[in-house]
Amino acid sequence: MNIKSVKQLLLIISLPVYFGISPATQAELPPFVAGQELPSLAPMLERSMPAVVNISTSTNITVNDNPLMQDPVFRQFFNVPNQPLQRQQKNSLGSGVIVDSKQGLVLTNNHVIDKADTITVTLNDGRQLSAKLIGTDPEADVAVIQIPAENLAMLPIADSSRLKVGDFVVAIGNPFGLGQTVTSGIVSALGRSGLGIEGYEDFIQTDASINPGNSGGALVNLNGELVGMNTAILAPTGGNVGIGFAIPSNMIMTIKESLVKHGEVRRGLLGVTTQDLTPELVKAFNLKNIQGAAISRIESNSPAAKAGLEPGDIIVSANGHPIKNSHDIRNIVGLMQIGDNVELEYYRGGEKRQVTATIGKQELPRLTGGQLHRGLEGALLSTSLKGQIEGVVFEKIDTTSSAWRTGLRPGDIIVSANRYRVHNVEELKQVVEPNGPLLLNIQRGQEGFFVVLK
Repeated sequence: MNIKSVKQLLLIISLPVYFGISPATQAELPPFVAGQELPSLAPMLERSMPAVVNISTSTNITVNDNPLMQDPVFRQFFNVPNQPLQRQQKNSLGSGVIVDSKQGLVLTNNHVIDKADTITVTLNDGRQLSAKLIGTDPEADVAVIQIPAENLAMLPIADSSRLKVGDFVVAIGNPFGLGQTVTSGIVSALGRSGLGIEGYEDFIQTDASINPGNSGGALVNLNGELVGMNTAILAPTGGNVGIGFAIPSNMIMTIKESLVKHGEVRRGLLGVTTQDLTPELVKAFNLKNIQGAAISRIESNSPAAKAGLEPGDIIVSANGHPIKNSHDIRNIVGLMQIGDNVELEYYRGGEKRQVTATIGKQELPRLTGGQLHRGLEGALLSTSLKGQIEGVVFEKIDTTSSAWRTGLRPGDIIVSANRYRVHNVEELKQVVEPNGPLLLNIQRGQEGFFVVLK
């Protein structure tokens, strides 16, 4: 066997080891073959792992084990303090990534620290630090916390738009409280959306194992650069089956800048409702085989209306990014700030046009339920701007009102009234008769049901 054949054989043998495919093979191979060191991810991981942290939280929970303790007469008779009894519930919930060592900024998922009273960060070297919440974006499931900036490592940030399907990636996290764990795989798909996991979705899909506890951890390339934040898995049993999702680094860094600056994400408004193009729509609009998002509705006096857009226009590009579906345009606009300009390319008929719109402020038209229908007395209604469900949301409901007794709760979204689809407060006004029966189709989380008000 000549020298060239030996080198080719060594390459074939070492590839599974390099990419973590066969631990058994890795254990059998020596560290050197023919005087050459085998490829390994260890040097990259030694640099990257100190920047990935464990996050645990504590939540104060009110304890009312004895129903007599809720009786004010009983409490007064036995001189029981009026302060509710509380206990702390501690959870080791997930992971985080240090992205700014000078300021001590850590990125994680919102669901990891949601409703926490205290947040504790455990570093790779064993140090435990109390963290301060800087801001959260529940819509994209991103949060920024801060720890004392003392001898911290940080991950460099990669441009996630340069990722390609087939690129090798490594997931670093803290599943099951075992300590730091590393899994490897490839990018299986890009731009995953419409999963119903978050309000704004543009996921990287990977077959690198992402298990409970990996949430908020790092998805890195082979250079040790952050390309995404591990967020979710898709599995019927809750375990890993090779379908994991990560938020792209470009998206999380844009959100991070807004959270650090304002403490919240101040999303702007374009004022369009869009839908995906189907072959039937392409044929109906007499278009060639193109991808895009069809405008189905324009809000009056919105930036889109001022820019001259109309229902039936097909948006194919925004700020130079191709638009494949309605989720693409929603994600791009959702990450822009008030006052930013968005350059749109669209088709009207067979003619391709361009226009620039200035992102405006999201207005929340509110309505007192009693002004609309007696069955809604005690409720405060507004147009839903959260998540992917368009409709009218119950912001507040008086617990003594008939709306509450009917079973309606804050956060419920009216998606139709009297069998008419409603997207906002104005449309709801048009289909409700103040003295007539009112049939509401309500969306609550992943559930839907009907309510009749008289």
